[in-house]
Amino acid sequence: MSKEIINLEPKLLWEHFYSLTQIARPSKKEEKIIEFIKKFGEDLGLETKVDSVGNVVIRKPATPGMEDRKTVTLQGHLDMVPQKNSDIEFDFEKDAIDAYIDGEWVTARGTTLGADNGMGVAAAMAVLTSDDIKHGPIEAFFTVDEETGMTGAFALKDDFLKGDVLLNMDSEDEGELYVGCAGGIDVFATFDYTEESIDQSSKAYKIEISGLKGGHSGLDIHLGKGNANKLLTRYLWHATKEHGLRIAYIEGGNLRNAIPREAYAIVTIPSANTSDFENCVNDFDKTYKNEISSVDPDVKLKATLTDMPEKIIDENTQNGLLNGLYGCPHGVIGMLSEMPDVVETSTSLGVIKMENGQIEVISLTRSSVDSFKEYTGNMIKIIFELAGAKVKFEGSYPGWKPNLDSPILKTMKEGYNSKFGKIPAIKVIHAGLECGLIGDVYPNMDLISFGPTIRYPHSPDEKVNIATVKKFWDFLVVTLENISKK
Repeated sequence: MSKEIINLEPKLLWEHFYSLTQIARPSKKEEKIIEFIKKFGEDLGLETKVDSVGNVVIRKPATPGMEDRKTVTLQGHLDMVPQKNSDIEFDFEKDAIDAYIDGEWVTARGTTLGADNGMGVAAAMAVLTSDDIKHGPIEAFFTVDEETGMTGAFALKDDFLKGDVLLNMDSEDEGELYVGCAGGIDVFATFDYTEESIDQSSKAYKIEISGLKGGHSGLDIHLGKGNANKLLTRYLWHATKEHGLRIAYIEGGNLRNAIPREAYAIVTIPSANTSDFENCVNDFDKTYKNEISSVDPDVKLKATLTDMPEKIIDENTQNGLLNGLYGCPHGVIGMLSEMPDVVETSTSLGVIKMENGQIEVISLTRSSVDSFKEYTGNMIKIIFELAGAKVKFEGSYPGWKPNLDSPILKTMKEGYNSKFGKIPAIKVIHAGLECGLIGDVYPNMDLISFGPTIRYPHSPDEKVNIATVKKFWDFLVVTLENISKK
């Protein structure tokens, strides 16, 4: 039974986490949890406000003797990712999560657990209800729709919060403090094409790249994993010039924020060139294995005969498309000067899709420095415009540049060392956190992110380590007790 988790320590936090598991809260369907949190604050007699998109803030006065401390904003997001195993009957808009203890972990039966970010929300609720923690003025800030668009953080107004320090509790490795994150922008390049007739004496092939591991286009970009879109188009560009290859269809990747694992094209080759073409495919396959076998040992380029397509794309568009794809960068662009082992700027060629007379290419550029994000995005824009595409930017969100002289960082390093006898690891994540958006609205707010250890978030294997929840809570209490004066 999921209620067994309320007996874990710290009980106050786990009781609140249990209450969250009983309320449906998938992204974009947060009406029930918004009302629950609003009532929670009001029932405590605390100042409670809800903004136009559903973000909630609850304010608690300082405990006696702590009135002169800086105001701390405890921040987490209310929504959770709704994923389940195929053999489970579950309605994320109605059903309660069935959480249970599995050895050293708490997990859920067949569904996501919602520890991301239920742990952060429960910790803030525990601070609001606790009567034995010393703290200055507190406001708990709960955002909506973090997982599918950071809608709550994007809608934040500059008069909603009062905090001097923001503790984002949405990190997933205990013992680490996050002091920066990447912003991002999507670059969409669109080619309009016309169809041409096929030389019926040619042969048709399906060329495909497979066997790649892929991964998160931010967190894994430094690992040098193969990009299926780049590997495929590198060969297509060569075969166009050497073997008279013509493209009928092309597709690669399906998520803008993932390194593509597979890509393929339907092509035609003049019959006289097919032997050289097939030999060249084998040569490129060996080349790719030689280049990336240490990170992608199963990479494979192959060509197989297929049915003749009805049409091919016009030659001018094909040349422009392949030139643009060949020239488009993928990978790390630069490292942080303050932390040379951390990626500062990167870009990933994530998606190629073709339909209704258009070929769309999507790249996601990330950087913890907004000017470099814009620079890299413009670089890609210029490459594709020169290749004949129409280019637009969408979904821009700001980065969070690390401040290693941050007062809250100093306080938390000292607090962790005094409590646990070691200095926590200082990290920058090459992905988006709400801190970037919040810091953009409140540039004078001192920001940091931390949390307990969570594994496999966004999947039915999600679990949170019990021992680290206790350490996370103890660390939060020590931090609040040692917040500096105004």
